Amino acid sequence: MFNKRDRNEVRRIRHERVRKKISGTPTCPRLCVYRSNAHIYAQVIDDVAGNTLAAASTVEKEIASQISEMDKKGASKLVGKIVAERALAKGIKEVVFDRGGYIYTGRVAQLAEGAREGGLDF
Repeated sequence: MFNKRDRNEVRRIRHERVRKKISGTPTCPRLCVYRSNAHIYAQVIDDVAGNTLAAASTVEKEIASQISEMDKKGASKLVGKIVAERALAKGIKEVVFDRGGYIYTGRVAQLAEGAREGGLDF
């Protein structure tokens, strides 16, 4: 009998395959996205040192209060803008976008658009 893999396992396999090629450096860190059913998370990561330089998510109280009347796509765009502001405050202008194995549409695309509007280049 054929056993179908669940969607998250397929996403993790795709993410591992992409991560072989994408890596963040101190001069050009990686903007990593994680998406759950209810929330979205974004981190700017220096893979050489293994440090998170900036992060934002819909779980944070200050962001959660702003997104209470927004839909998920609007919340994702706001998280992208906020993570871009926090990265620019640390002197990070250019990043490599890591979509985390997700398809570049919907909330992931809105987060990327918000980060670009916030001032990040990728």
